[in-house]
Amino acid sequence: MMGKADLQNHSSFTTDAFHRGGFYAVQPRDTGHRAGSDALLLAASLLLGASGTLADLGAGAGVAGMAALAMNPGLQAVLVEIDPLMAQCARDSLALPQNASLSQRAEVVEADITLTGKKREAAGLANASFDHVICNPPYHASNERASPDLRRALAHAMEDGGIAAWLRTAAAILRPGGMLHIVWRPRQLSDLLEACNGRFGGLQILPLHSHGDASAGRIIVRAIRGSKAPLELLPGVVLHDGANQPTAIAQAALNGLARLPFVSGKSSGKTAV
Repeated sequence: MMGKADLQNHSSFTTDAFHRGGFYAVQPRDTGHRAGSDALLLAASLLLGASGTLADLGAGAGVAGMAALAMNPGLQAVLVEIDPLMAQCARDSLALPQNASLSQRAEVVEADITLTGKKREAAGLANASFDHVICNPPYHASNERASPDLRRALAHAMEDGGIAAWLRTAAAILRPGGMLHIVWRPRQLSDLLEACNGRFGGLQILPLHSHGDASAGRIIVRAIRGSKAPLELLPGVVLHDGANQPTAIAQAALNGLARLPFVSGKSSGKTAV
């Protein structure tokens, strides 16, 4: 495992503000995955007033998990990351004085989320121990043009069918009735649905459109552990207007001021925080 000195020698780092300075994240400048809108929209997909324990699988520097904590004071989070450099970034992020209000509710677990059984539990991911799981997995196909940076390439692409291992772990660590939120791509929707089969139900698929006249480039899927409820395809969210500026709903969600418009009998039905 790399020590902090090794990490500093490996890459330069930036400290980046999210939620308009609501929290900050330490991220490598020239390698690995740098968090963007996916992480923030994922956090904005949680139920209003979400509480209990949350696992952020493939957390990177911890942006999605920290955004979830910032938006939900009753939530505690475990940030799970396999890459030692990114896991150290998450630890450094939590140690920032600007994140003092979040750090007492979060911990970092450096682990391979594809582990199974006792190995997974020994890594710190006990069965039926979480109320929420969020994940922003590598959703590009392995045969697409990859980044020359190996760490970034691994964070962005996965082999066909690889999502099954992520959802196997998500299902194992969630309590019955626990909720999964995942960012994915429409073109690989069949893989996701197959991986959910027998594990999750009550799927709600929220399309994300870069512009009003564009096909959905991404989706966020909400799913319930063990539910038998039918799948719902929700009206899409447009992220940019004709002037290529964030729409009101996108800007609010990206800054932690509103939830994305999922439908759930467990929530108040409001989208504003």
